[in-house]
Amino acid sequence: MQKTNPLDTHRVVFFCGFVLRYNEFMLGTLLGVSVRIFSNSALNVFQKLLTTAGERSSVVNFYTYLGLLLIGILFCPHPYFDVNIIRDVLIMGILGALGNYFIIKALSCGELSLLAPINSYKPIVALIIGIFMLGELPALCDIIGILLIIAGTFILTGYKFSFSKAFGYRFLALIFSGTEAVFIKKVILLTNIESAFLYWAAAGLIFSYLLTFKHPLKISLINIKTQIFLILAVALMQYSTNYVFTKMNVSNALALFQLSTLLSVFLGVNIFKEEGLFRKLAASLIMITGAVAIIL
Repeated sequence: MQKTNPLDTHRVVFFCGFVLRYNEFMLGTLLGVSVRIFSNSALNVFQKLLTTAGERSSVVNFYTYLGLLLIGILFCPHPYFDVNIIRDVLIMGILGALGNYFIIKALSCGELSLLAPINSYKPIVALIIGIFMLGELPALCDIIGILLIIAGTFILTGYKFSFSKAFGYRFLALIFSGTEAVFIKKVILLTNIESAFLYWAAAGLIFSYLLTFKHPLKISLINIKTQIFLILAVALMQYSTNYVFTKMNVSNALALFQLSTLLSVFLGVNIFKEEGLFRKLAASLIMITGAVAIIL
């Protein structure tokens, strides 16, 4: 009878363990990205429904963070604290509150299916920041990516370049949210997913309150259900974002998150009766390809 080599057995066990851990990593990451894509598109719909119903962008923003803080306290009553995170948390709160506010403002005066693809400009913003702050010159793939995004925008706007107020708000939102992602990752690395969520919500609530500009914090009773759905969608979006950030680089994650653009275009056309579905989907695919070329 042939004896089993202990070394061979050890190799088989090691290989099986590696495969199981890899599959767990891939399935977890895929689930996190999928939840993030669907929840991000859903929250944009709820934001637009609320502003279309007459709610102020700043008030919607404030109550969103208030609900998120309550969820954060519920799931993380004893957060990990390190004095070194205070500055990053404050910056994260400012950027998050401003980014969310300008997204809601953009949706209040623009089409969801027209504004969603603009998120593909986020890598260009990062590229420009890298040129002036880090002296990083764009490579050939970066230039191709920029040209693809510009071409996609040309198709998106009906083969004419027009810069509306809604576009301006959306560009401001992506600048703030794109920079915010870096600080979210830093806070996660210094604490954990749940603590980072809680600090993000608390800091966002403080700065979103400052953005109300003494407006009465009133919301119509008929819109409360939509506001609750918005809070839950944002909670899913942010938690899944934090989870994915622990599994991969921010830039790679942001590239995958661009896929929510296609869903947002579809929802905008079907829920809000916006026109040009196929043109906007084609433009979105081109812009996503450009964004991925720059990021990867």
